[in-house]
Parts: sequence; structure tokens; C-alpha cells
Amino acid sequence: MNVVHRQQGIALIIVLWATVLLALIAGGFSLAMRDEALAAQNSVSAAQARWIADGAVERAIFELVVPRTEQDAAWRADGRTYSWEEDGATVHVTAVDEGAFIDLNTANDFLLQRLFEIVGGLDEIDAARMVDAIVDWRDADDLRRPNGAEERDYRAAKLAYKPPNAAFQSVEELGMVLGMTPSLYAAVAPHLTVYSQQQNVNTETASREVLLCIPGATDVAVDDFLARRAEALANRQPSPGFIGGGGRSSVWRFIAEVEMTDGVRFTRIAVLRYTGQIKKPLMIMLWGEG
Repeated sequence: MNVVHRQQGIALIIVLWATVLLALIAGGFSLAMRDEALAAQNSVSAAQARWIADGAVERAIFELVVPRTEQDAAWRADGRTYSWEEDGATVHVTAVDEGAFIDLNTANDFLLQRLFEIVGGLDEIDAARMVDAIVDWRDADDLRRPNGAEERDYRAAKLAYKPPNAAFQSVEELGMVLGMTPSLYAAVAPHLTVYSQQQNVNTETASREVLLCIPGATDVAVDDFLARRAEALANRQPSPGFIGGGGRSSVWRFIAEVEMTDGVRFTRIAVLRYTGQIKKPLMIMLWGEG
């Protein structure tokens, strides 16, 4: 009898363990299926956000190029944000003239130096050294500027690359220039471009930081100009002039941010050159993700 009871007890334990094991397997399977369902949902939302962002850029382009009178112009490439709801998503899009940024390839030395002094926080000597290194990176020769850096300097720093002696292809390339630090790059990069191909900046849309980089600019003069510029824009009047500034470029930068109802977000960053040609009115310079 005891043997029978022991066998029944063992069988009961086996059944209990099997039940627990099956419950664990079922629970794991349920969690896996839930994770897969969430992943699939997120993938769909991400794709929808991407399509909506691309559509927002295309709408912004249309609003900017469609013929309108100055009074009827609803959209302008002046950095203001346009927002709307679309297919359950919140959309924010901005357009700004690329001339609002300092061009790494064409900006004069004074503009670049003031950028590193005012925005980057370098002293005059270190800022001049940084400018010389940038020019040595982009110029076509191997002649070293007084405080610059050419191939032998990169070898001495044990770097596996050398200056290409060609124009910067992207702002990110600045991070490879000898003497550039992550903190300095993070400070100046938002104010730089490689697409405007202008020596000066468009003061109609330039930020306060960029305006302060214009030789001769002061805090008082810039703040006064920004107040008058904002008033002119609000009244749809031409922007006042600012000494040392340049005109508009033919390049626009678009930033389209989309947030879906489930929290999925996507940012499209596009830079396009307006050619004015009938067959190819726009040339894509950059089509990236934020």
C-alpha cells in the first residue's frame, strides 16, 4: 500500500511540475507574441510617420514655390514653424534659407573666427588656430598655414587620416579636423552648413548667434535688429538690413517632425537647392533623418 501511495505521490508531483512547465511555456509564448505584435505596430507607426514627414516636406516646398502675391504668401522660409494634424499624427515643419548658416567652405576667416570665439568660447589665439586648420583641410595645396595643420601634423597626432585638400562634404566632417573637440563641435555645428555656398549670411533669417559672428556686430545692435526684424515679419514687411550681411541663397532647409498617437516619432531633415529650371526645379542636397 505504501508503495502505491508513493507512486501516486510521485505521479502527482510530476503532473504538478508538468503543469507549471506548460504554464511557463504558455506565458513565455504569450509575452513573445505580445512583443511581436507591439514591434509590428511600432514598425507600421514608424513607416506612417516617415511617409507623413516626407509629405510635410513636399507640402512645404509647394507652399514656397507656388506663385503668390507678397500679401497672400502664407509660408516663408524664415524659420517659423507650421503645424497641423494629419491621420492621427501631429506635424510640425519649418523651412529656412540655408544662407542663415555659416558655410564651412566659403565663409571668410573673420566670420569663422568669430564663430569659434563667440559660440565656441575659444580665445583669439585658439580660434585663429582652429580657422587655419579648417582652411588647410579644405584648400587644394599642402602648404601649412602658420597655425594650421597638414598631413605631417595629422601623422604626428597619430591619426589614421589626413586632410583631403578638398571642400567639406558635410558639417560632420568638421569633427575630423585636428584640434576639434566634441564639446566645441557640439557648440558650433548647429550654425554651420556646406550647402549655401555664400561668403556671408542671410541676415533675414540668421539666428542671434550667427548674427553676432558678423564682424562689428554687438549684442545691443543684434538685439535691436532682431526686434525690428520680428516686427517686420509679423506685419509681412521686408526685413530691415543689417551691416555685413548677405542676401538670400537658393537653398532651403526643411525640418519635418511627426509624432503619432502611440508616441512614435520621426524627423525628416532635407536640404534642397531651387534651380528655377522647368524640368528639374529642385536638386536634393540632403535627405536625412533627425
